[in-house]
Amino acid sequence: MSTFFVSAFLLSLPLKLFFLTCFSLTLVRGNFLRILMALELLLLANNLGFIIFSQRFDDMQGTVFAVMILTLAAAEAAIGLAIAVSFYRLRGDVSLDLVSLLKG
Repeated sequence: MSTFFVSAFLLSLPLKLFFLTCFSLTLVRGNFLRILMALELLLLANNLGFIIFSQRFDDMQGTVFAVMILTLAAAEAAIGLAIAVSFYRLRGDVSLDLVSLLKG
């Protein structure tokens, strides 16, 4: 088996994961936590692609960029969950139908 087919197979996984996540983001609009989880999966699919390219071309820049994206994803998750907790304390529900009430 040539290295081209192995690389194509390995790159098909993050691509499928990316488009599956984009599809799930369009379907799930009412639940804030599911949208946060889909965004995390989207960022992780990108990271997987960066790491595969980094290993394929023997370059560390993709891995460094993936680590930077992981820190961004952790910050995004922390801020998103803080907003969800404060919204739940305010209204008792985490539905996105009432998000317009947060405008102050």
